[in-house]
Amino acid sequence: MSHAYPAPAKLNLFLHVVGRRADGYHLLQSVFRLIDRADTVHLELREDRRVVREGDLPGVPEDHDLTVRAARLLQPHAPEGAGVSIRLEKVLPMGGGLGGGSSDAATVLLALNRLWQVNLPRATLQDLALQLGADVPVFVFGQTAFAEGVGEILSPVSAPPAWYLVLMPPVQVPTSAIFAAPELTRNTPPLKIAPFSAGTGHATLHGLQPIDSRSPLVGHNDLQSVVISRYPEVARHLEWLAQFGEARMTGSGACVFASFGTEDAARNALRQLPETMRGFVAQGLDRHPLVDFCAG
Repeated sequence: MSHAYPAPAKLNLFLHVVGRRADGYHLLQSVFRLIDRADTVHLELREDRRVVREGDLPGVPEDHDLTVRAARLLQPHAPEGAGVSIRLEKVLPMGGGLGGGSSDAATVLLALNRLWQVNLPRATLQDLALQLGADVPVFVFGQTAFAEGVGEILSPVSAPPAWYLVLMPPVQVPTSAIFAAPELTRNTPPLKIAPFSAGTGHATLHGLQPIDSRSPLVGHNDLQSVVISRYPEVARHLEWLAQFGEARMTGSGACVFASFGTEDAARNALRQLPETMRGFVAQGLDRHPLVDFCAG
């Protein structure tokens, strides 16, 4: 029997590079917002302890596939003989800054945590997720989050309801090359997160102001200037999108987005998209659809 689970995309509402560790990893501050555009992960349980990927993922060997690695990482905690066949329906572009591969891996962890009856608590699952990549834990965390460290220190924050128009420039941006760029600014002053409000469990950010009165976006993306100087297509998409308010790149690109207060406003902008550009409208999610698949 095959089971199908969503792997939603994320947007970085801002992304500040605030320093660099001695080991070369960058220290970041960001707000991750999940959206309802998603890959679909199909899982079929096996009893031969094998983890098998069905179908091909161009440029990604099976042993390097994050979904395969995620399943194998969870296997030691599973009953004897537990295995799985994995098939992906990809909607999210690779190298787009939407976290597709990371989200696919997190969905495998969350779903198998239940299907294999492993029942690890969320904190343990997040620790496993970090072994797969810095963006994977936030999908296990499962809600809008303020991220620090290399992206693994997560605190829940509230974000206003929003619809997003996301454009997908026809380029793949290698994250490692952007972070290695000599012109990248690495000294943005750190933001402070306010104490948790009594009884709400959510925090607010201090020191952030909206950039544009038509848009709730705040902060900036320190990687954006590096990317647009190297990828004219990203710059072109940002320039077109800016007519609707503050336009922003997510992650290390290439995808860019703008925020809207209503679905109608976002879809009206999408209807004006030139034929040479591709994009979609998505709603911000407060919670991951699988957030309850682990305890605590």
